[in-house]
Amino acid sequence: MPPDRAWKPKAGMSREARAAEQDRAAGGRLSRAVDLGEGRYARASIALRLYRSTRRIRAYLRWSQEGETQERYVGEVDAATRAANLAQAWKMAHAAGYVTTETLPPGSWASSPVSRAVMSANKGRDTKPEKLLRSALHRHGLRYRVGVRPIPDLRRTADVVFTRARVAVFVDGCYWHGCPEHHRPAKKRAEFWQDKIAGNRARDAETNEALNKAGWLVIRVWEHEDLEQAAQRVVKAVKTRQDLSGVSQN
Repeated sequence: MPPDRAWKPKAGMSREARAAEQDRAAGGRLSRAVDLGEGRYARASIALRLYRSTRRIRAYLRWSQEGETQERYVGEVDAATRAANLAQAWKMAHAAGYVTTETLPPGSWASSPVSRAVMSANKGRDTKPEKLLRSALHRHGLRYRVGVRPIPDLRRTADVVFTRARVAVFVDGCYWHGCPEHHRPAKKRAEFWQDKIAGNRARDAETNEALNKAGWLVIRVWEHEDLEQAAQRVVKAVKTRQDLSGVSQN
């Protein structure tokens, strides 16, 4: 019987660790692509299963397509470790044409498939700084709404919203919003990215102005800030506005 180390993942592995394991085995994140056509790709992974009746390990390719999990049998693997079996399975999947290496779609802003992968990995919501800030606010006893428009007719979504106190909190990434301390200009396509970041900053300023005119207080938090201190700043602002208006906690 093959040993557990030949197919079982380590206990307690996080989602990020599992993704990194698949990346290493496939030879890079971009090599885990299932071509869906029209320049679209799905990120696949390899699942290893031990069939005790045959004492063999089988590899299956798994990916998500239109909200449904798809699976395809790749073949049997026989290495002594899980890492080696994953690598073996990825080679078989590539040889069979089940997966490919992702390329840039027509009209992509990215300078390379690697930079596109990094851009795609950037979340628009539920980033780590956002979650940490929300947890800190919750510990301070505040309740809030997440990822909503303070003004329904204005296409601006705040990360944390206190509707009754009319406080909108934005957690800004240092690169995309041009942090004066940590932003480093891109070396490739420098002019394009300079204009892109400048546009983001102008949009931030317009958002602040529009919300302020509508009676909202806007608080912006950089991702590099001490989020407990940022939470205290938000708590103070929310409670002050609650006291002034006599509203109850959001």
